[in-house]
Amino acid sequence: MTQADKNSTPTSPPGFLSRLSIAIGSFFKILADANFAGQVLGLQQGSLPVQPPAPVTPPAAKPASHDAALQLLGLLQRDARLIDFTQENLGSYSDADIGGAARVVHEGCCKVLREHFSLAPIRQEAEGSRITLNDGFDARAIRLTGNVVGSPPFQGSLSHRGWRATEVRLPQLTSGHDATVLAQAEVEL
Repeated sequence: MTQADKNSTPTSPPGFLSRLSIAIGSFFKILADANFAGQVLGLQQGSLPVQPPAPVTPPAAKPASHDAALQLLGLLQRDARLIDFTQENLGSYSDADIGGAARVVHEGCCKVLREHFSLAPIRQEAEGSRITLNDGFDARAIRLTGNVVGSPPFQGSLSHRGWRATEVRLPQLTSGHDATVLAQAEVEL
């Protein structure tokens, strides 16, 4: 469905359950948002024309650094054998064998993260804590899930603290380095 389809007036009136859902959602939004309540009042009085909401323009994307991503993947392969682990068919191995391999991958991944990144939780509260998100919370760092209706303040349960990189220490690449070679083939003589 295109954005234009989502913003257009439906060709047939919504059914009872759809209307009930719209009514309940609108009720809570009216209570939480005075501007929205004013728009609804204007619609009821016939003084506001019904207009679809303005399309939301996504922010401009900046190109990702492929070399840095490949470099990190190479480090995870070197120290954790991550690519080997994920490319292996694990169907013929026992859970104990997989668990032993996962321990090696886990320890290697931890080593790479400690060496090349400083990480900090986005939220300091314990997971499961009840928190309030006031107007102006950083939506780039906090994702709302569940039944998101209305506007802040929102109250909910912290299901994941989130992570933020506070420092990145990837080694500099020399000119002529082929970052697409994540692990060299090995030939024993």
